[in-house]
Amino acid sequence: MNLLATGKIFALAVLLLLTHPCRASEFDGVDGPNVRYMRLKDGSRSVFIRSPDNRTLTKKTFSPNGVLTMVTTYKMDSSGNPLGCKIRDGQNQELFKVSYGYHKVTGLLVEELMFDSRVKRISKDTGKEMPVQKIVYLYDADGKRSAPIAYNLLPGKTFEQVFGLKSSALESNPFQNGER
Repeated sequence: MNLLATGKIFALAVLLLLTHPCRASEFDGVDGPNVRYMRLKDGSRSVFIRSPDNRTLTKKTFSPNGVLTMVTTYKMDSSGNPLGCKIRDGQNQELFKVSYGYHKVTGLLVEELMFDSRVKRISKDTGKEMPVQKIVYLYDADGKRSAPIAYNLLPGKTFEQVFGLKSSALESNPFQNGER
């Protein structure tokens, strides 16, 4: 009787192992032409995945213990510049949407507008949705970008205190060897 029960348990365990798909971690994957991995100073890790047509770039951020904490999906133009992005938490809840503005003549990034996806804030003056943060980029005569100027449009706390990050802008494209 004991041998029969043990056999059934063993058969059930083997069946579960064979039918349950084994998933490797995001960081056990193969680094190819459309994937880049980064380890950050705080021990967290990020994986960048771009679409074959270079129109979408997805950044997944993992905590030091491997838990997915944030997913940022950028929509890119034909030159590889971000046009907009959506920021989601680890449970795939959309938190923010961001739009990027470029100078018409030089094509340089001049503005970033971040909107809260959970609460739509409408301006009483214009009737349009208000961003929670506006970042302005200035350039010198040589085209070198200065530190960004951040305008927090939420009363009470700084943007970093509320959201825990300075900006969603890509400092460098991970597929262009760190070039801006």
